[in-house]
Amino acid sequence: MFNQLSEKISGVLSNLSNTGVVKEAHIQQALRDVRMALLEADVHVSVVKDFLNRVKEKALGQELLGSQTASQKFLKIVQDELVATLGKDTKKLLLKGKQPHVILMVGLQGSGKTTSSAKLALQFRKDGRRPFLVPADFNRPAAVEQLKTLAKQIDIPAYDTDVKKDPVKTIKKAVATAKERFLDVVIVDTAGRLHVDEDMMKELKRIQKKLDDPQILFVADAMTGQDAVNVAKSFHEALTIEGVILTKMDGDAKGGAALSIQSVANCPIYFMGTGEKLNEFEPFHPERLVSRLLDRGDLLSLVEMAEKHIDEEQVEKMAKKIKKAEFDLEDFRQQLRQMKKLGSMSSLVKMLPGAKKLTKAVNMDDAEAELKKKEAIINSMTIQERRKPDLLNASRRNRIAMGSGTSVSDINRFMKEFKQMKKMMKSFSKGGFGGMNLEALKGKMGL
Repeated sequence: MFNQLSEKISGVLSNLSNTGVVKEAHIQQALRDVRMALLEADVHVSVVKDFLNRVKEKALGQELLGSQTASQKFLKIVQDELVATLGKDTKKLLLKGKQPHVILMVGLQGSGKTTSSAKLALQFRKDGRRPFLVPADFNRPAAVEQLKTLAKQIDIPAYDTDVKKDPVKTIKKAVATAKERFLDVVIVDTAGRLHVDEDMMKELKRIQKKLDDPQILFVADAMTGQDAVNVAKSFHEALTIEGVILTKMDGDAKGGAALSIQSVANCPIYFMGTGEKLNEFEPFHPERLVSRLLDRGDLLSLVEMAEKHIDEEQVEKMAKKIKKAEFDLEDFRQQLRQMKKLGSMSSLVKMLPGAKKLTKAVNMDDAEAELKKKEAIINSMTIQERRKPDLLNASRRNRIAMGSGTSVSDINRFMKEFKQMKKMMKSFSKGGFGGMNLEALKGKMGL
């Protein structure tokens, strides 16, 4: 997400930093370049205009001209205004009304509404709530079955919807069922269409009117650019949407929807879907997203992910083994598996400051494939071979090559790399970082 826009804005700021003493003409050129980058990313015209006016006013009013650090100051202004455009602060979804609280998920067909309903239910359960899923896309029986299947996967109760019955009566009955079962959040996956039409809006208005003041969340596909903004406006005018969930933020979207929708629809973005898996769903942090966009990384999110998926006790055990030079191939395999839990290598690298420069000449797909190859090699070894790599003579290497679908030269190269890595890790631990826990890591990062 945002790759094209990120590269162009980074290029603009790099050009500005190379101009030496900055003049007004340099600022004006930078603003024109940023404008083109935003428009090409499919950001709404009115949002681009407001954004650039704010940046221009601050850039020309803060004595940037003639300063050797003008490019840094300009970057800070661009960063602050991008954060403001995305909603400034992280917004927490506060439930309203009496229990059970009802949330209507609305949006077009294909926007990821059904999957987002299940993801949101999972998020509520993590927060200590008792969610209840209600499939209510009566136009698509497949969507009803899909939500029921997803509910089973995450062990969250779902209403047994009959698509032949009236939508409003069904949803009211589902809410009554939730109340009887002491479930406190009802998430309704409403009907979608390929485009906004009058029948869909009438049905949604009827549901909204019959329920006791439900919250309406609009699910927007980040890959649809300005269309998502126009659709959000249509829903907002008809129903008054109270928040947005952005989906497909892991795709090759230009980024226009994310940068436009909050300003144009005038409602907060609460969550974003970062992948197809049900746990790939996170609160929308404007500051962190902009930091990634400007190639400044997102170390805080990286640390939070590590805290969720990595066993800290295991990390400390591993650090002790590294210090004593006892790190073996079994430990290495465990590390590879831990890393997989955090996501793909490309998604992790994007969270590091300066990732674009670091990986410019690196094909991340090839790097990912190389890691899979290494794991296949280790998996083809016996536990004894993994614990004592010195046992790997020629015949054993031949057997491992056949078992892993690789060559003996691949294994020889891997073993050489492993020995080098082991040496490096040992010297790294002597530098005082061995055994550092996640809290200490946060401290080192200043988080």
